[in-house]
Amino acid sequence: MIRSDFHTHTTFCDGKNTAEEMVLSAIERGMTRLGFSMHSELRYLDGKDVVEGRSPAYRAEIARLREKYRDKLEILCGVELELDMQSPIDLTVFDYAIGSVHYLEKDGQTVFVDYDADLWKKEVDELYGGDPIAFAEHYFRNVARLSDRKINIIGHFDLCAKFNGNGKYFDERDPRYLSAAFGAVDALLPLGIPFEINTGAIARGLRDRPYPNPDIMRYIGEHGGFVVFNSDSHKAETLCFEFDRWEDEVRRLVPVADDWRP
Repeated sequence: MIRSDFHTHTTFCDGKNTAEEMVLSAIERGMTRLGFSMHSELRYLDGKDVVEGRSPAYRAEIARLREKYRDKLEILCGVELELDMQSPIDLTVFDYAIGSVHYLEKDGQTVFVDYDADLWKKEVDELYGGDPIAFAEHYFRNVARLSDRKINIIGHFDLCAKFNGNGKYFDERDPRYLSAAFGAVDALLPLGIPFEINTGAIARGLRDRPYPNPDIMRYIGEHGGFVVFNSDSHKAETLCFEFDRWEDEVRRLVPVADDWRP
């Protein structure tokens, strides 16, 4: 039974609950480790870097909670690092970093990978000739570039399929799609860090399975990779969301790091 969760968001960025509310929920759920991962950047939130302006208060609050609840829960202070983050970030002040891709640059425009389904469809139609797999190929090329960053977890590996629940827009077993995904896996495996099993899109009602999809999980496992479970929770009630439901199936496909620490 997995009772750790390292990908969570609070009111310091785009989460709905305070950090302390998240801690109290984690304790109530019998969790053993809770990691916070404030976004390094949220262009759609306020058009600027989040960490640069909010990092000191964020880190101070997590330190306070770590001390206050040290007998009940292990608390870690992390950051979700956007690939093309331009502002200097001192990663040494965080316990760990999740590497993620939420934005692409195409023809001088910012492509929002996961903000809104209607916007995503408009971007695919206008910038990728209506070909969602061309969009996915671009996305995975950027994911592969995370190999150059100092990160500890690879976040929501196939986020490009967030709005593709039940194959609504494309076939996730298409050879072009899998070739692009496997190429990114190959680029990241030498880092020796976990890919996350991310249940966030299930909690939001957008998919019925976690990221990454089973073919990608299997490929990761067959090529020496491993995973950790994360909820990408933006609400206290979705910590460890459906971990118990998916744990057995995931373990059949890829090794799970039960006691992972950065």
